[in-house]
Amino acid sequence: MKVMRLKDNSEGLASLYCADETEPTVVGNDEIKVRVHASSLNYHDYSVATGAIPTEGDRIPMSDGAGVVVEVGEGVTQFVPGDHVVSTFFPDWLSGAPTVGDFSRTPGDGIDGYAREVVVKPQQWFTKAPSGWSHEEAATITTAGLTAWRALVVEGGLKAGDTVLLLGTGGVSIYALQIAKAMGAKVAITSSSDEKLEKAKALGADFTVNYNTDEKWGKTVAKWTGGKGVDHVVEVGGPATLGQSIHACRVGGSIILIGVLTGIKGDIPTATLMRKQIRLTGVIVGSNKDQWDFVSALECMNFKPVVDTTFALERLSDAFAFEESGKHFGKICVSI
Repeated sequence: MKVMRLKDNSEGLASLYCADETEPTVVGNDEIKVRVHASSLNYHDYSVATGAIPTEGDRIPMSDGAGVVVEVGEGVTQFVPGDHVVSTFFPDWLSGAPTVGDFSRTPGDGIDGYAREVVVKPQQWFTKAPSGWSHEEAATITTAGLTAWRALVVEGGLKAGDTVLLLGTGGVSIYALQIAKAMGAKVAITSSSDEKLEKAKALGADFTVNYNTDEKWGKTVAKWTGGKGVDHVVEVGGPATLGQSIHACRVGGSIILIGVLTGIKGDIPTATLMRKQIRLTGVIVGSNKDQWDFVSALECMNFKPVVDTTFALERLSDAFAFEESGKHFGKICVSI
């Protein structure tokens, strides 16, 4: 079977190589054998591949994996051969409150991921994929999709009529836009590209702002709500954007921090955060139960994820280079 590995991620994307390895044949009592057909790229995967997040040599990258069950162990109750499935980001976090504070058991980081044709893993490492979705579409659920769902619904308690602010047009933000609109919310979204903002409008965005031409975009978004401020912010930037997100959020609103694209240190207007009594919550993806709930919801929602470009597995390095360019809108996928 084909496998992509990182020889030494301290060397960056040049360390990615394709190998031909023996397909696993033994399926344990609680395990399923999955023919992996697709993965999708996330900033976390990029950080591992480029060495920003250290990992062991010869690691198989990619946290997202979607495919078809080809064999099940005797104790398997959730799946049968032929089921379309998608992996989970935290395979050991089954339900309830967060139990994981690092990536030591995250596929593609602390353990081997899904940049390969076949895997044999415990059944709880997967959920079913939404009916009618392609493998590439389903692969976007694991990280980006579930992060958006947990931020807005599980933690944010999103309801029809709420207002939402999304930062940028990457995978999580576009997923959050689609979820929010499907649930009857009004959405504002930012970008440095007017072209991408037009694409966001086509997906239903109610208000857009270019943060390159409007440095005080937080106050601009608040003005859009009549001065009240938005109910929810899905914050992907971190320290360089959090201040504006606080200005955009209403008194008693919710900011869900799901990324730190601008770094890990910076000045935050904590007095304003306190005065407005905003709930600031850090989120990293979600549990197995969260993902089953999300898939059930997707079966009722009339949308599919936005996939910008798909690369062959052997071109994984090119896929990461394209992600690095920032030219994509939505998700970048890998066909396996």
